[in-house]
Order: sequence, then C-alpha cells, then structure tokens
Amino acid sequence: MTEGQGRPRNWGSGSASGDASQTPGPGAARRGDELGALLALVARGDHGAYKAVFDRTASQVLGTVLAVVRDPAQSEEVAQEVMLDVWRSASRFDANIGSAAAWVATLAHRRAVDRVRSEQKAAERELRVASSAIAYDEVTEAVEARLDRERVRRCLGSLTELQRESVTLAYYGGYTYREVAELLGVAVGTVKTRMRDGLIRLRDCLGVDT
Repeated sequence: MTEGQGRPRNWGSGSASGDASQTPGPGAARRGDELGALLALVARGDHGAYKAVFDRTASQVLGTVLAVVRDPAQSEEVAQEVMLDVWRSASRFDANIGSAAAWVATLAHRRAVDRVRSEQKAAERELRVASSAIAYDEVTEAVEARLDRERVRRCLGSLTELQRESVTLAYYGGYTYREVAELLGVAVGTVKTRMRDGLIRLRDCLGVDT
C-alpha cells in the first residue's frame, strides 16, 4: 500500500475521492445489501465507497463503543480505530456469514472490549503496586467487580452465534428489534425468539456460582 493509502483521505473530511458512479444504486434490495456492496468496493481501495460506509456506520460504531467503554474521549479514539479497521480489513467481510452491519458492529464491539481489557490490566497492575496501601475492603470490591466482568464474558460466550449476534446488536449497538431484524435479514419474531432464548441462557449462566 502506497503512502496516503494507510489512512483514507476522507477520514473526518466529509469529501470523497472515489468515483461516485461505482456506488451501488437504488436497485439494491436492502440497505444491508448496499453496505455489503460498498464494502466490496472499499476492499479494492475505493475512497468514495469508504466515505459512504463511514457516513452510514460511524454513529452506530460510536454508540456501540460508548456502551462498552463508557468514557466519551476513549470511545471516540476506539471508534476511529474501528473505522480504520473497516478500511483495512473490508476484504475479510463475507456476506455468506452475516450482514455487513453486523460485521461492522462486531468489529466495534471487539475493539471496545479490547480497550476495556487493556484498561483493566493497567488498573490491575496499579492495584498490585499499591495493594499494600489499599484497605482490605477496597481490594475485595475490585476483585469482585473483575470476577463479575469475567462471568459476563464467559456467559456471552455460551450463547449460540445467532443469539449472541442478536443480543450484541440490541444491547451493545442500541438497535430495536425491528432494526436488528432488518440488519440480519430475518423476521422480527425470529429476532425476539433468539433474544428471549439468549437472555434466558444468560440469566441461568449468571445465576451459577463461579
């Protein structure tokens, strides 16, 4: 990749440098199909297509990241990293596995979780250094909080891929049942069933002693 291609020129600029005629037209059946087609163009280095993907997904990416990271400043940094990931790894998107919107949301969630884990590790190192000066109750509280987070991650991993995708889009991405159904290309009733079963499994898992 030549200089200037590592970071798309339109990042944060609002201007496109690609050929707009290559952007999928109104003949696409669904917004998800259009987004997938745009990602295919991004994989070939189309900056105009990347701008269209950015415009369609940036706010949702930030919302997904903010729901996990919580801190606004860090969330903006992580969201920027996610959008660069979209540019760099668009060729990895496979429409046979899932929707384009779900793929972007998954990138955002993974990046957000990585940031939280990194912050947790840094906090744990600081805690070990200062442990001799911290009261016993405070140490216990920090450990219990960490164990709770580990339990949630473990329980999410126990769901099926379809259940986890639905729950992730709804609770981390902030999408409604209908929006999740549109993103995944399934019926609203199917999404509700997946989420109901997934939440029951989460409840049962979280109720088990570690």
